[in-house]
Amino acid sequence: MKRNLGELARLVDGEFQGDEHLTITGVAGLEEAQQTDISFVIGPKHARQADRSRAGALIVPPGLRDMQRPLIVSENPYLAFAKILTSFADEQRPVLGVSPDAYLGSEVKVGSEVSIHPQVYLGDHSVVGDRVTLYPKVYVGAGVHIGDDTVVYPNVTILDRCIIGKNVILHSGAVVGSDGFGFAQDGRRHFKIPQVGIVQIDDEVEIGANTTVDRATMGKTWIQRGTKIDNLVQVAHNVVVGEDTIIVAQVGISGSVRIGKNVILAGQVGVAGHLEIGDGVRVGAQSGIPKSIPPGQAVTGSPAIAHRTFLRQVQFIQRLPELSKRVKDLEQRLEAMEKATDS
Repeated sequence: MKRNLGELARLVDGEFQGDEHLTITGVAGLEEAQQTDISFVIGPKHARQADRSRAGALIVPPGLRDMQRPLIVSENPYLAFAKILTSFADEQRPVLGVSPDAYLGSEVKVGSEVSIHPQVYLGDHSVVGDRVTLYPKVYVGAGVHIGDDTVVYPNVTILDRCIIGKNVILHSGAVVGSDGFGFAQDGRRHFKIPQVGIVQIDDEVEIGANTTVDRATMGKTWIQRGTKIDNLVQVAHNVVVGEDTIIVAQVGISGSVRIGKNVILAGQVGVAGHLEIGDGVRVGAQSGIPKSIPPGQAVTGSPAIAHRTFLRQVQFIQRLPELSKRVKDLEQRLEAMEKATDS
């Protein structure tokens, strides 16, 4: 796995300085990098550390183009680093074909250049696209469609009829298409409502380890293009998550919630059912969402309120011991004045 500096610069639409033909064999952090590695510097505060680094080349912002070593100058060094790292990582995933120890049901369709590892189960009528990687012990139910270039890590379960798009990443232990939590009550017992819908995961979605996305009662639970979901997240039945949304670890989203585009739900956020969260909303960590949020709002707390109001409340809460003491002092002074007046 070798690249030259000019090739990497063109890959990220950057500008190279120094020897265009300098050989790069890997990507590393500033402290770990060796002479054939490339590393990155986000801003001036890391420049001194970069000067000490053994890296053969650096990815830097325009303000650091005067550094005395081979460079790739980029407006977004971190993004350039990510793209270069991806180019090296992709070459480390060999094409294995279909293992004889995998199980393929009837009328399964498998694309070209796939890597289907031992102990993978592909249900009847499932479809696997080109260049898909299914690691050991992946379960794919009947009628599932998996798009090109998708990677499914060990012990992932994709249940019947669910649709997985292109360039999707499903991390270990994720479950797609488990039953939604739906029950009718007769006053004494809980009657299970059949969950006959599906899950649709669009292109370029990433879903973290041990995250669950429940199938819809009817229709579909829908994770739209480019959304990134962290580990240990619960997405309930009939939820719709808009494009390019970020959902951080331990978030719980109740049934039939509609989440817009470019939303951020920070860690341990809880969302009540049947709500709408508008485009561009930001929700702080450990917040509870009991009602719908209009587009563009930033909220925090439980129940969630405007973020700036929340910060003022926190400052006030921190002063409560001091304020309590002042109130007691005032009460004592007032009591002494009243006694003096009475006498």
